[in-house]
Amino acid sequence: MLKVGILTGGGDCPGLNPVIRAVVRKGINEGYQVIGIKNGWKGLIENNTIELNLNAVSGILPKGGTILGTSRTNPFKKEGDLEKVKKSYKELGLEALIAIGGEDTLGVASKLIKEGLENIVGVPKTIDNDLSSTDYTFGFDTAINTAMECIDKLHTTAESHHRIIVVEVMGRHAGWIAVEAGIAGGADIILIPEETIDIEKVCELLKKRHDRGKTFSIVVVAEGAKFKKGTMVLQEEKLDQFGHVRLGGIGDNLAKEIEKRTGYETRVSVLGHIQRGGSPSAFDRILGTRFGVKAIELVKNKKFGRMAALSGNKITDVPIENAIKELKTVDKDFYEMAKVFFG
Repeated sequence: MLKVGILTGGGDCPGLNPVIRAVVRKGINEGYQVIGIKNGWKGLIENNTIELNLNAVSGILPKGGTILGTSRTNPFKKEGDLEKVKKSYKELGLEALIAIGGEDTLGVASKLIKEGLENIVGVPKTIDNDLSSTDYTFGFDTAINTAMECIDKLHTTAESHHRIIVVEVMGRHAGWIAVEAGIAGGADIILIPEETIDIEKVCELLKKRHDRGKTFSIVVVAEGAKFKKGTMVLQEEKLDQFGHVRLGGIGDNLAKEIEKRTGYETRVSVLGHIQRGGSPSAFDRILGTRFGVKAIELVKNKKFGRMAALSGNKITDVPIENAIKELKTVDKDFYEMAKVFFG
């Protein structure tokens, strides 16, 4: 019986459990044994696994997060961890591995393939929707709907108190959550990492809006957005195992500048990890399911080194390396369309 391992790495998001469920159901149909690796790459370092059978995945379709747990562990960071990964892979008798994650998790998968663990396939996951070679990653749709609902609710308190409310959303290098949730939620200004913040222009738009009788405004800003001086706002400078700093605080800085320059009372709402939580949307449940089935098909056809992807309405597969070689950022035309509704 062919043994297939599966792990979820990086930040959690809605839709992971539908992928796991689909991999197990399709895998069992093919006569495979599916081994769940706990807590991402850390589980392979520690040989921490569970067997995934039909009972294990029963009822998990609507649940957020991941039943396998996750971590931001990089087996190439600490000396000896790579050897532990290879040893665990061999001891478990794995003949294939399905890695579900974003840029960092799939980056590790790509490196492992070059290190000799060739039988790996990928599934794209990130609420940021910034992986190349796929139109959408699961988790994104749920995240933007959550952010949109929060923006909707903030409209009422902003209007009641005649305030500007700055809404800080996730998005380190790509502003997809900010721009799509902002458009859907009727934000008056949307600021993204792809375009530096011109604070004078922002305040000018807010003043024009107030001049025509509007006593409140909603400004959506991605956590990775930068002022013209070009530096990101950090919660702390300590790096994680993939070299990322922890972002957070752009909303506070922006609100202070707006209030100082306009005199309008300004408040901040940081949505933070609420965007990652909750039950997956119908879109994410279906996309995750389709990706999970595709992953087993890639294993069955020995198409290793490839990642399930969405192209239009078709599930395809692409080289993992293509998906991680550059980030998919908000294109200029799309952002220009959003600007029609600024102010």
